[in-house]
Amino acid sequence: MTVLFRLLSHAPLWALQACGWLLGWIAFLGSADYRRRFLENAALAGVRRSHWMAAVGESGRLIAELPRLWLGRPVPVFWDGAEHVEAALAQAKGIVFLTPHLGCFEITAQAYAARFGAVGKPMTVLFRPPRKAWLQKVVQASRQRPGLATASTTMAGVKQLIKALKSGQCVGLLPDQVPPEGLGVWAPFFDKPAYTMTLSARLALQTGAVVLVAWGERLSWGRGYVVHVSPLALVLSTDMGVAAAQINRAMELLILQKPQQYLWGYARYKKPKGMGA
Repeated sequence: MTVLFRLLSHAPLWALQACGWLLGWIAFLGSADYRRRFLENAALAGVRRSHWMAAVGESGRLIAELPRLWLGRPVPVFWDGAEHVEAALAQAKGIVFLTPHLGCFEITAQAYAARFGAVGKPMTVLFRPPRKAWLQKVVQASRQRPGLATASTTMAGVKQLIKALKSGQCVGLLPDQVPPEGLGVWAPFFDKPAYTMTLSARLALQTGAVVLVAWGERLSWGRGYVVHVSPLALVLSTDMGVAAAQINRAMELLILQKPQQYLWGYARYKKPKGMGA
């Protein structure tokens, strides 16, 4: 599989994404459980038919483009809101980047590392290693690049994130990812209770870091990506239940700007392993 990944990394981005669109629909039509979850999640958000249908193909593109992003030559990246990053870096308080499962979330960290991290302000991303050994090696190799580091989803990893922020560096999190048991609270996400991480709010409140929202929009026909960045337009509560709900609401508003590129098939409402009924 590693050899296949390396071969695919040389393919044009448009070709990989075209294959991904087809794979997305194969997965949607071939798995009743995936299709049910996809449609239920989209319905909760009030997403109209044309948008969720587009998201089916985009979900496949998310997977198919990874060989190029991880192992291939750089792809075109454009910025919308880079001034917010520059202003936050100037404050030297550290930055917490919140990126939902929207668009190409892999490209946001890479783009930051290429533009800002390689010149002295690296980013550390929270990273849960894949279960398959061959994929672990590919992912680890892809993230060993100037200006980008990874932190494991352990207490040691959390300490690494805090240290980075206190040094005026940046961290990146997926706030709509279901955390392990004990590291989250139940908070509404599109009006349904979802187990939501508290780490993002704790990091910001504990270190005084600036919180920015970022996501990578996938352009059509393999033309690259646009990294959108904006400030989190609220003051986080010190109550973790309230803060989690605030962040969920901010993610909802972001997702609804481009629901065609959200990963509606993600099991957002699942219970963490080990949590009882």
